[in-house]
Amino acid sequence: MDIQNGALVTRKSYHHDLLFRVAEIKKGVAILHGEELRLKADATLSDLTIVDQREHKKRKAMDREKQESSYRLFRQDYQMMKEKRNYEATEGYTDSANYFQLPAKVLHIDGDPSYLRKCIQLYQRIGLQVHGVHLVETEMSFQIKDLLEKIQPDIMVITGHDAYSHNKGTKNDLSAYRHSKYFVEAVREARSIYPNLDQLVIFAGACQSHFESLIRAGSNFASSPSRVNIHALDPVYIVAKVAYTSFMESVSVWEALRNTLTGEKGLGGIQTRGLLRTGMPYLINENESEI
Repeated sequence: MDIQNGALVTRKSYHHDLLFRVAEIKKGVAILHGEELRLKADATLSDLTIVDQREHKKRKAMDREKQESSYRLFRQDYQMMKEKRNYEATEGYTDSANYFQLPAKVLHIDGDPSYLRKCIQLYQRIGLQVHGVHLVETEMSFQIKDLLEKIQPDIMVITGHDAYSHNKGTKNDLSAYRHSKYFVEAVREARSIYPNLDQLVIFAGACQSHFESLIRAGSNFASSPSRVNIHALDPVYIVAKVAYTSFMESVSVWEALRNTLTGEKGLGGIQTRGLLRTGMPYLINENESEI
């Protein structure tokens, strides 16, 4: 069966472990994008097997269950944070005054338009304001300044595809990674404008990215400490934890990673201040004239 662009495939040499979509074919070699994981790879056409509809549905159902499990954990976490805010805003439930929230604004820059759409859907489900931009990884650093000035976000995500190749160097060699150096350049550009780690919270990286370089460049959170693959939606859950935590509190790394699909092997970071601010009173009929 001929393999065309857009086909869903697995790799025989890796025992069909991951699901990929064919992005491009050049001289008998396919460029592959992970369907659920932020991984970019290549393989000869002879190494690929087309995934039939039945197998695709099975894998999709398994991934959906993982996503729903993470979402349920987040909702539980969110309810606990909400109850704490209610308690504090009402002076221990002694005051019935209503309050309002000023949630964080998110700029999500993604090298994959399909992943970007999935992330935006989750942001909307969670209730966060997001501005999504698709940029190829090599162009990100050149667009950062204009995007930051235009959007003025509180949180920025820089992600897409990445991969480590042991044939190109050791794990400490940045040139052995497909896109890590471009993520690093983008983070450095952002930090030249917003050097304060609490003024702009940054998540950067994708599958197998060079975690240490991203943190040194100025990321609050990054992938991938153990050079493993991360899920397409992992950045959203880290963003949500920071966005819904009061600016009076800090978010520990463990708290930020708890609701992700990948966990501490694929994600890490530094202690970061929350961004949610509350105010009062909340005026339901603001346009109504006073009596």
